Amino acid sequence: MPGKDRDEESGEYTTSYADSDFLAAISKLDGMAGTSEIAQEVGCTRRTAYTRLSSIEEKGDVRSRQVGNSLVWIVADNLE
Repeated sequence: MPGKDRDEESGEYTTSYADSDFLAAISKLDGMAGTSEIAQEVGCTRRTAYTRLSSIEEKGDVRSRQVGNSLVWIVADNLE
């Protein structure tokens, strides 16, 4: 399964994408990007990107903004 590692003991999948992968993707995409663009840059599904970005947003490292029908993600450091 791409982007996931399987724990040999439990058999559960764990993510192999670090938060820094998503932050780097946003930075590479001019500091602001949509979920699909970030997913493509990281190499994961759009759903995985959305879930991880939402989690990162809860930590305060990114912010999202609704633009039309899309969410645009911005690295929190870029807002200052």
